[in-house]
Amino acid sequence: MTDIRTASDSIPHNGQNGQAAGDGSGAGRNFASLFGAITSNIAKVIRGKDEAIDLAVVALLAEGHLLVEDVPGVGKTSLAKALSASVDCSWRRVQFTPDLLPTDLIGVSIYSRTTETFRFEPGPMFANILLADEINRASPKTQSALLEAMEERQVTADGVSRPLPPPFMVIATQNPVEQEGTYRLPESQLDRFLLRISIGYPGRDAELQMLDDQGSQYTLADLAPVVSADEVQSMIAGVRSIYMASALKAYLVDLAEASRRHPAIELGLSPRATLQLAAASKAHAAARGRNYATPDDVKVVGVAALSHRIVLRPDHASRLSTDDAIREVFAAVPVPVARS
Repeated sequence: MTDIRTASDSIPHNGQNGQAAGDGSGAGRNFASLFGAITSNIAKVIRGKDEAIDLAVVALLAEGHLLVEDVPGVGKTSLAKALSASVDCSWRRVQFTPDLLPTDLIGVSIYSRTTETFRFEPGPMFANILLADEINRASPKTQSALLEAMEERQVTADGVSRPLPPPFMVIATQNPVEQEGTYRLPESQLDRFLLRISIGYPGRDAELQMLDDQGSQYTLADLAPVVSADEVQSMIAGVRSIYMASALKAYLVDLAEASRRHPAIELGLSPRATLQLAAASKAHAAARGRNYATPDDVKVVGVAALSHRIVLRPDHASRLSTDDAIREVFAAVPVPVARS
């Protein structure tokens, strides 16, 4: 049997560098309780979507970026704003439109008459969390301005590279590409998003609760931060330390290789996909109070982490979704089993 490690000890206490913003119990909370504080805060305004909320926080703690894709009106922007409001850090929202320019994101150099020099005025990209609302309504040129920031956590303007403040995360929302006025995101940019999620329509009970809550105490404007930026950084460090057995790493590589051999997939998973799947799996394990990842963690985040990174062959695209193709890849690869 393959060794997957079955230790039951919890991960060490992270995020003890002070009291959480907006919460009297800050010091001494462990990773799982901090994770729960963030998700519970978001759930005050996003009803009945616990899975989407969990994955959004996983993306933040795995040092990844989040793409929320769905039809208008289901709460894409509200989810992004609720996550931003739950962390005591800087965040900016940019409404992507066809006339948006790269300098509107990065910033511009302004000439000063008094000093006879150029002074760089940073744009919204220099926030900890950037909400790119309806990202696929901007031109490809503007979308490409995000590539360096998302991959290298820096931007280059006027020949000077400037680091972005940690933590840094892009939360992008987009409408389905079939709608008018949208541009398809290129594969190179899709591959830089750690997770792609859909919120979907709420259940009947959740929608009734929304009507009951209308005008009540909890709105986006009322959300207060429940963790500090330092605590988020400590949680990110905790995710990096999560143990991943050799057999589990081999499982991730087998999944990538299987996607490249799948008859319906024209463009399989890249090495970046394997690395980001590992990071998301570790974050999910830490959120469950474990200091080791398991195949179940990989399966929970698998579709959200991988489906946007593949391209289907034209003769299969009409009858098979990318989500279903990834599920077929998971079904084809044997799962490593823990040694008793």
